[in-house]
Amino acid sequence: MNNTHSKAVGYVLWIFGFMGAHRFYYGRPVSATIYFFTLGLFLIGWIVDLFLIPSMDRDADRQYQAGTTSYTLAWVLLTFLGIFGLHRFYMGKWISGIVYLLTGGVFLLGIIYDYWTLNQQINEQNTTLFSR
Repeated sequence: MNNTHSKAVGYVLWIFGFMGAHRFYYGRPVSATIYFFTLGLFLIGWIVDLFLIPSMDRDADRQYQAGTTSYTLAWVLLTFLGIFGLHRFYMGKWISGIVYLLTGGVFLLGIIYDYWTLNQQINEQNTTLFSR
C-alpha cells in the first residue's frame, strides 16, 4: 500500500483544522474551504475530524501515487514558505517557482490554487515518473 500522507502531520495540521489545513492536506479542498469560512463547521466538524483523520489518511494513501516527490514535504513547504515558491522549486517547476518568488506567490492567488491542487500536481508527477 502507498504511504503518501502522514497521520502525524495530519494531526499537527488538525490543530489548525478549524481553518481546513488537514482537509487540504488529505485532498479534500471543497470541505477544507467550507471549514475555512465556517471555522471548522463552527468547531463541531473540527472536533469530529479528530476521529476521522485515520480514515482520511487511508483514503489519501489509496487515491494518490507514492513516488520521488513527497506529499508531506511539498505541503510543509507550501504551508510555511509557499509565498517564496519553495514547494514549486522542490517539485522541479523552476519557472513558476521563480514567478512565485518574484510576485509573492502570484499575489497569493497562486497559493490558493496550489492549496486546491497540490495533491493532484504531485500525483501527476509521481505517476509520470513511475511510468517511465
